[in-house]
Amino acid sequence: MGSQPDGTVSWRNLQAEAERALGAVSDSPAIDARRIVERASGLEGAQYVLGLDDLATERGVHFFDLMLERRVHGEPLQYVVGSWGFRYLDLLVDQRVLIPRPETESVVEFALVELDAMRVGEPGRSLVAVDLGTGSGAIGLSIAFERERVDVWLTDASEDALSVARANLAGLGRAAPRVSIAPAGEWFASLPAQLRGQIDLIVSNPPYVADSDELPAVVRDWEPASALFAGADGLDDLRVIVAEAPSWLSPAGSLVVELAPTQAEAFAALAREAGFAEVEIKQDLTGRDRAVICRRG
Repeated sequence: MGSQPDGTVSWRNLQAEAERALGAVSDSPAIDARRIVERASGLEGAQYVLGLDDLATERGVHFFDLMLERRVHGEPLQYVVGSWGFRYLDLLVDQRVLIPRPETESVVEFALVELDAMRVGEPGRSLVAVDLGTGSGAIGLSIAFERERVDVWLTDASEDALSVARANLAGLGRAAPRVSIAPAGEWFASLPAQLRGQIDLIVSNPPYVADSDELPAVVRDWEPASALFAGADGLDDLRVIVAEAPSWLSPAGSLVVELAPTQAEAFAALAREAGFAEVEIKQDLTGRDRAVICRRG
């Protein structure tokens, strides 16, 4: 798409070309075009603005053409560019895992508040957190990156997803030694037995879409169904998590889950039935019920 007869084309020309091509398939063609050109050129921030009139390399044009074609055919931008920002991290993402979303960033914030509260009176104690169904590792790796003295375990039933999480762990830096990835297994099944009753925080963004729910094509056709759908009411996996969590949590431990706004009250009732002493529904940045915090003590 991008090459010119004389072999010269600027990044600015390519951005304009991408924006035109994406007008019919994207709600934000200008943003998509910029992200694709950033990825192809390696220019970011101020460098991007200053380098727009530079001539693109042959390799860069080829990479640009491949990405633009994928996006024109409906593939999500996050998969096309191969990485996406989540809180303070830049995560590898592809079709093996869900795309990290802003509402999940709010869930991480709720989890961090729980951990901080546990430190009151015991500031020097190391805490244990588990990210169930980690996918790309977004939640668990963010917790490890943003809080010291927290040992984090990541679990997932998908070996493909764990491969993505391992790749993201490799780029975590100083916090990486405090993160352990369990073998592939359903929910709690792959955790070491010695963690039972010792976990301070369990956090999860499990599948919670009902089987009959309609999803946008960009989600339905590209993201892994196993990480989206959870039975007739979307609560199948949430039921398993809330039933098993109390036996894995410490006496003062907390469970934090992401769910659909329509499921919050039903899940809160399940948490009370499971014996949680305190259950709190929390809203995301748009004001919608997005998470439930369940405290044992």
